[in-house]
Amino acid sequence: MTGKKKKKDHETPPVDSPIAPPPVTWPPGTILDCNGNPVIQDFSSEANRKTRTKMSAKAYERELLRLHIELSKLQEWIRHTGLKVVVIFEGRDAAGKGGVIKRIMEPLNPRHARVVALGVPTEREKTQWYFQRYVPYLPAAGEMVLFDRSWYNRAGVERVMGFCTEEEYREFLRSCPEFERMLVRSGIILLKYWFSVSDDEQQRRFQDRIDDPTKRWKLSPMDLESVTRWVEYSKAKDEMFKYTDIKQAPWYVVNADVKRHARLNCIAHLISMIPYQDIPHETLALPARKEATGYIRPPITDQTFVPEIYHGDCQ
Repeated sequence: MTGKKKKKDHETPPVDSPIAPPPVTWPPGTILDCNGNPVIQDFSSEANRKTRTKMSAKAYERELLRLHIELSKLQEWIRHTGLKVVVIFEGRDAAGKGGVIKRIMEPLNPRHARVVALGVPTEREKTQWYFQRYVPYLPAAGEMVLFDRSWYNRAGVERVMGFCTEEEYREFLRSCPEFERMLVRSGIILLKYWFSVSDDEQQRRFQDRIDDPTKRWKLSPMDLESVTRWVEYSKAKDEMFKYTDIKQAPWYVVNADVKRHARLNCIAHLISMIPYQDIPHETLALPARKEATGYIRPPITDQTFVPEIYHGDCQ
């Protein structure tokens, strides 16, 4: 016996670990998707648009949380530097504008970010300069304003439904680019999003609103009328883009057939359009609570409580 351990026949000598492939690099300016691959926009046919897979709820929530953190940083930067930001949301009825606005607002401080959704103009407002009713809602330094519909009502629903004259419509197409250039020259960051949805998806969402009592308020007679005027709205949108898709304030189109994708893509684009930095914050610590001395609170039975219909033992 030599005391040496005999090598087993099935043992193999160790091999070197495989060399990791070099990281893939893309040309400067290449936009990468969530998997690190170049974005490919292919909406050349309705078939390509409809066959896209839907991201999982887990991936959606993960990315939404990440974007919410960045939105919070962006708002702090806007407040810190005194920026003025206007974001316009337009598009087809039931295209998902409200859902995107809701997700943008969730992490923001409502004292410095607000939503403007104006109703039908009053008789007095109808006699004003057309843009006048929107001017009071423009942001001051450090504020962000989200317009859920905007002055583009004149080029959309008012044009299609005959709520404005031909002269008023033509004047809007002439004035709007100059009005927006004036806003940009004044220091306002103006972003305009158009939410594009296919006719089949719009029909499905309208039916969902009819069937769901909690969504019925979203459906107006004007929405139902838009179904029969799909082509007219398409013509109005194309004409609007022809005059108002200007260099100083271009339109950005969001493919909104899948709500999760539209929300994330719009928020990610919005964040990318405003350069910002993370503002350092002071380290906070909760102070010690002072002990109550000499004070006796009244009996808890003197208070009227809300009935606890829902509790931890609900089935």
